[in-house]
Amino acid sequence: MTEPGTAEDRWKVTLDLLEQGDDESLRAYARELHPSDLADLLEHLEGPDRVHLLSLLPAEAASDALAEMEEVEQPGALLARLEPDRIAELVSELADDDAADLIGELSPEEQARVLASVDDAVEIEELLHYPPDTAGGIMTRGLVAVTSDLTAGEALDDIRSQASEVDEFFTIFVVDPDRSLRGVASLQRLVLSSPGRPISELIEEPPAVVPVHMDQEEVGRILSRYNMVSIGVVDPLGRLVGRITFDDVIDVMEAETTEDILRFASVSEEEELRGSTRDAVRSRLPWLLVNLLTAVLAAGVVYLFQGTVQQIVLLAVVMPIIAGMGGNAGTQALAVTVRRIALTDETTRELWPVVGKEVLVGLVNGLVLGAIGAVAGLVVAHEPVFGLVVLLAMWANLVVAGFAGAFIPIFLESLGVDPAVASSIFVTTFTDLCGFFLLLGLATVVLL
Repeated sequence: MTEPGTAEDRWKVTLDLLEQGDDESLRAYARELHPSDLADLLEHLEGPDRVHLLSLLPAEAASDALAEMEEVEQPGALLARLEPDRIAELVSELADDDAADLIGELSPEEQARVLASVDDAVEIEELLHYPPDTAGGIMTRGLVAVTSDLTAGEALDDIRSQASEVDEFFTIFVVDPDRSLRGVASLQRLVLSSPGRPISELIEEPPAVVPVHMDQEEVGRILSRYNMVSIGVVDPLGRLVGRITFDDVIDVMEAETTEDILRFASVSEEEELRGSTRDAVRSRLPWLLVNLLTAVLAAGVVYLFQGTVQQIVLLAVVMPIIAGMGGNAGTQALAVTVRRIALTDETTRELWPVVGKEVLVGLVNGLVLGAIGAVAGLVVAHEPVFGLVVLLAMWANLVVAGFAGAFIPIFLESLGVDPAVASSIFVTTFTDLCGFFLLLGLATVVLL
């Protein structure tokens, strides 16, 4: 399989062949592309051209391309537009978890229509019963499992027969006759053991297993923590129902990271990365309105000290510096704290010392930056006391920023509120308010 040219080159060749109506050349060209590149081409084509290109591809290539398409491009809807025979052909080539992901995007009526085209849809239907953001929603039923009453030789024979039905397997699960998970067995140990050795003597305890209703983000953390390539999924009775592989988790972590970044910026997760202008406005405007209301509080502080600003106009120059430095310092502390909350299993009590650390960081950074600001203020205003006011305001605001950046997300987490959603708005507002109050209040007391 080759990868001719850049993405732009592939796009140009595909468009030229579509315009020429040269289906044979287009089919030959597309067959040489990697499924990810095919998915990229499908995502950039309009609806009719998408269906046309998909109809030209061999079933295996077409199904792989659908599985690689971004969720926002609605590959499930594209699948549903095909003829029933073609749907059955493509679904039969898909792993059951990929098929469930595609079909799960559709309405119940469309799901029923697509599943009716598939001969054996039992496993797909079972996966559709689990919420899509849980271990059950991302697992596959395709795995290799042997019973604990076999010998090593019998287990290898069983593994050979199962391997033809599973694309890739990294772990041999050992179960009791009722599918209760007993452990895992190393393929290497099975091969090296004498054929008559009981497999029960080769069982190892897996580093971890996950319950079927565990959140997908937690599954990703477990796989990463124990460096596992696949992990077993069990039902409430401890029976093995599926497995999750590292490639599934990569997609999950990408989606979760995107969601966290959008939330951290106070953008609704409902806004798609390729969404329309209308979607973007609808998603962002409510948060901007909240930000406007909180900004009024900071503006109210300035209004309270308007007489001071009128008498010392240079304060208007320093105000955005104090507020901006506080906002940046608060965002730094907030990013580190939210990341720590997301990646560790620490309790709220264990997280509180982070507040002290960030306050200490604010003390040190505030002293250094405040001193620089004081020197600048002295040079500009030719007034040592003005420089002292700048130093104290900068110093205190960076301490406040460190405190707010750590305290607010931990406090929200203790209340059961996602700290990534609203923390940034409260932190920046708090640092602006405190920065203005400290600078203008100190100036009023010391300089007037």
